[in-house]
Amino acid sequence: MNKHFSTLILALAALGLLFAAGCSDVTTELKTPKYKTGLAEKETSNAAFGKVFPQQYKSYRKNDDDSVLTEYGGSVPYTKSDGVSPPPEGTKHAQPYLKNLWLGYTFSYDYRNARGHTYALTDILHIDRVNNYTEKSGLPATCWNCKTTKMEEWVAADGDKFWGRDMNDFRDKFDVKDNPIGCANCHNPMDMSLKLYSVPLKDWLKRSGKDESKLTRNEMRSLVCSQCHVEYHFTHPSQGPAGKPVFPWDNGMNAEDMYQYYKTHGPNNGPFFDWIHPVSKTPMIKIQHPEYETWIDGPHGSAGVSCADCHMPYQKGEDKKKMSSHWWTSPLKDPEMRACRQCHADKSADYLKERVLYTQKKTFDQLLVAQEISVKAHEAVRQADAYTGAKAANFDALMAEARDMVRKGQLFWDYVSAENGVGFHNPAKALDTLASAIQISQRAVDLASQATNFGISPALAQDIKTLVPPILKFSRKLQQDPAVMQSHPWLKMMPVSPPAEKVWDGQKKVGAVAK
Repeated sequence: MNKHFSTLILALAALGLLFAAGCSDVTTELKTPKYKTGLAEKETSNAAFGKVFPQQYKSYRKNDDDSVLTEYGGSVPYTKSDGVSPPPEGTKHAQPYLKNLWLGYTFSYDYRNARGHTYALTDILHIDRVNNYTEKSGLPATCWNCKTTKMEEWVAADGDKFWGRDMNDFRDKFDVKDNPIGCANCHNPMDMSLKLYSVPLKDWLKRSGKDESKLTRNEMRSLVCSQCHVEYHFTHPSQGPAGKPVFPWDNGMNAEDMYQYYKTHGPNNGPFFDWIHPVSKTPMIKIQHPEYETWIDGPHGSAGVSCADCHMPYQKGEDKKKMSSHWWTSPLKDPEMRACRQCHADKSADYLKERVLYTQKKTFDQLLVAQEISVKAHEAVRQADAYTGAKAANFDALMAEARDMVRKGQLFWDYVSAENGVGFHNPAKALDTLASAIQISQRAVDLASQATNFGISPALAQDIKTLVPPILKFSRKLQQDPAVMQSHPWLKMMPVSPPAEKVWDGQKKVGAVAK
């Protein structure tokens, strides 16, 4: 072969490889640009970063818009269980049994759609899950972990004692507008290199033998998000520093892996639980928002597409230079679906949106089925406990297994329910997990029926909405009203709270604690 012709072929091949990589800032391992910012090493002010990087800060401030709905989410802070009220209070895709399933736990008071990172501090100060009727919040300081740029400063000062302190100890130690999740949570202020601030993530990297200094740029473009968009639990005092957050990934990142993990991470190496459900008397686990665990082995995660590729797509700044958007949001908010079309350039925006919504509808439909059978599982155990007829000889063993299935079935349902992609981050995993949730919760119903020699089976055959109506309104204030607590058969199993007025309104103390 002619030498010059061979050289030409090689050059064309190299050019072809260059074009083939056109979608793949996802896979290139270029180093993150470093800057001499002039910022202090421990800078926590988002506005201070904004003075150095005004274009990025301008896009960050787009997170302030809390008015845009997508079909199954958006940034409007509606109540997720309310399908009656119009937005912004309710939503057409409500899950009406959330308050039933979390009864006895703080999530039953208030569970809203998140309206964006810039509201992280504002919203946590007002959410009813924090007890604003007492001097102390009733929650550990750990709850600030994914709300503010101040975390490194606070943990450095207190060490592991920080986690077990009361949340209200830090209620006035930040600027609500300037210190929510932002620049310092992902960047070294001095040179803007990507960094990890999260103690539980760093702990997991150590446990799994990963050297943080050797992580690739592409790994970091997802790991900075995984600092918060994950499931976690608070360490029980018998297992380490009280309240310290831990990622339950030692067995893997799927629902079954977490269920097995939680068998041994509670008091004295026994089962971990967040609360005991007052209806079924079952020790329960509240799954948080496992976006990272869902995405990692889904179509995009497996292909090397990072979180930032979809949620912080590249764009041209006002100076016409390439920059990452810092409007951390759903690609569905862009009518042109530009984040998706970076890779799927052969598809129209309408087609791509249709595919997302197709997946989300299939997931949401099954989510409602799994939710209802989980409610029936709690009710089956309650009825079996109250049953006065002839019982199976192995009643206690059957009931113990039934409760375990209640716990497991709800964990599997919540793994998908709490995840903010409504199945899209990993369609196969979402539907498989929900299928398992339905089967496991049905097993709980069957075991409870068997324990009563099927004496409760006729009652359980009723439609779930007749058997157990949804609890649509419930809050800390309503729990102070004896009439409200008699208005639903499940609420009757809860204590009436003593009368109290609010002590806190945001960062301000507005009342005194009743004596």
